[in-house]
Amino acid sequence: MKPGKIAFITGATAGFGEACAERFAKEGYHLVITGRREARLEELQQQLEQQYRIKVMPLVFDVRNKEAVETILGNLDEAWRAVDVLVNNAGLALDLSPIDEGDTEDWDTMIDTNVKGLLYVSRMVIPWMKARQQGQIVNIGSTAAKTVYAKGNVYCASKAAVDALSQGMRIDLLPYNIKVTAVHPGAAETEFSLVRFKGDAARAKDVYKGFTPLTAQDVADVVFYCCSLPPHVCINDLVVTPTAQANAYYIHR
Repeated sequence: MKPGKIAFITGATAGFGEACAERFAKEGYHLVITGRREARLEELQQQLEQQYRIKVMPLVFDVRNKEAVETILGNLDEAWRAVDVLVNNAGLALDLSPIDEGDTEDWDTMIDTNVKGLLYVSRMVIPWMKARQQGQIVNIGSTAAKTVYAKGNVYCASKAAVDALSQGMRIDLLPYNIKVTAVHPGAAETEFSLVRFKGDAARAKDVYKGFTPLTAQDVADVVFYCCSLPPHVCINDLVVTPTAQANAYYIHR
C-alpha cells in the first residue's frame, strides 16, 4: 500500500457511507469500509480501487456485534490502523409508531446500531488515533437529534445520543489533537426510508414528494469538507438540510 491517508467508514454498502467512500477515494484516501453485505462491499472495493488507484480493506461485520467488532478490528493489520478519519455512519430508522405501540425489536435494533455500534467501533479506533496524536471522527447524526417529531421517539432519542456522545468525545479527546465533528443531515433520498418502512417503496417515495431532498453525495461533500480544513480548525456540530427544510418537522412542499 502506497503511503497516504486512511479513512475508515462504517455502513459503506449504501447511502451516505457509500458516497463518503467514493468522495474520500476521489481525494486519494485509502479506505477501510465496513458493512453486512459482503458482495456489495467487495463490489465497491473493486470499483474504487480501479477508478482511483487506492487500496480498500473491506471488513464484513455488523456494528451491533461487539465480539465481531473487537475480534476483526483487533486483528487488523498494523498498516491499516493509521486511521486519519473515522466516519461513524452505520445507522437506521425502523417504523413510525406511537411510543406505546412500538416494536421492541425495532427499538433494540435502532439503539444497538445507532448508539452502541458507534461506541463499539469508536472504542477500537480511538486508541489508534491517540497513539498518533492525530485524527478526526465524524459521527453521522440527524436533524432528528435536534427536533423530536411525532412517532419518531426512539429513533430521535438514538440520534440525540449521537449528538451527546459527539460532544463528550470532543471534550475527552481534546488533549490528543483529535477532532470530533457531528454532521446532522435532514431529508436525504437514500435507502433510509425504504429501510424504515421495511421495503414499502411507495411509502418511502412519498417522504420526498413535493421538494428536492439532499442526495447522499451532498452529505458526503459536507463530511469531506469538514475533514479538509486546516489542522487548527474543527467544525464541532453541523446541521445540513435541503433548502425546503427548516428542521426535522418543517418541510415546505
